[in-house]
Amino acid sequence: MKMFRVVVALAFFANVLSAHAQGYPAHAVAMIVPFSAGGPTDTIARIVSERMSRSLGQTVVVENITGAGGSIGVGRVARSAPDGYTLSIGHIGTHVINGAIYQLAYDLLKDFEPVAMIASNPQIIVSKNAVPAKDLKELIAWVKANQDKVSVVTGGAGTPSHVSGVYFQNVTGAKLQIIHYRGAAPAMQDILAGHVDLTFDQAANSLPQIRAGKVRPYAVTSKSRLEAAPDIPTVDEAGLPGFYMAVWHGIWVPAGTPKAVVAKLNDAIVETLADPAVRKRLGDLGQEIPPREQQSPAVLGAHHRAEIEKWWPVIKAAGIKSD
Repeated sequence: MKMFRVVVALAFFANVLSAHAQGYPAHAVAMIVPFSAGGPTDTIARIVSERMSRSLGQTVVVENITGAGGSIGVGRVARSAPDGYTLSIGHIGTHVINGAIYQLAYDLLKDFEPVAMIASNPQIIVSKNAVPAKDLKELIAWVKANQDKVSVVTGGAGTPSHVSGVYFQNVTGAKLQIIHYRGAAPAMQDILAGHVDLTFDQAANSLPQIRAGKVRPYAVTSKSRLEAAPDIPTVDEAGLPGFYMAVWHGIWVPAGTPKAVVAKLNDAIVETLADPAVRKRLGDLGQEIPPREQQSPAVLGAHHRAEIEKWWPVIKAAGIKSD
């Protein structure tokens, strides 16, 4: 009898979830941006949420919840009801790096269900124009010959540019002078002024300076060239094979969200990313949209896990901490 009651209860619960999924969404959906308004993640969220609202038939409202490198906003989603009404938009910093530099109150893999990868922004290895190296192989040779003097600037301790600087040291065997700034913008300003030598910058940030001839690009840290800058070689082509780093963005929901709800959200994202207007707006920001076959929950989940396995050992071995 007890087993019968358990089976009945499970069947009832499954029917409730199914009914919920069929009527989803019945009201507005919140997309939690773990950073302040106006930044790259917020901009991407507003472009995507506007178009998703049309697909879902309900408004997707962007909410900015800041603090602790994005971990406060992500934690808010982890504690939310698994009903599809609270979404987490984040990137390699919030959903990978933070797990290695903060004591989080949630598990980045177990407490979330992946929905879709939405965009990727690889880095570009750039230097001030006064650096004598004309290509990446020459740059590596110059760095090794001057490693007690070469300065590499980052957007802050624990940021993707910092992790890339450490990774570059590990791969090349050169010891660099890593200098942290409070954001990518002031770091780039000192590159432009010639005060510092080198940085690993998001393509969206560095492309305007590259096009203006104010900095020298060496390679894109991805497997393929950028559509927005096809003349810049990849790291594989330039002589540093496998040196990949991208600030990719994805969307997650709390663990336990019904699969039908996840599927409906994924459908809305796929439709959004196929919209020519959305593609242009993201492309203008230097963002690359993944191919349709890479927009599934399973692909984001696999990529998320692989990034944690790749970067956590690098971060922890280097003793990288947050500001």
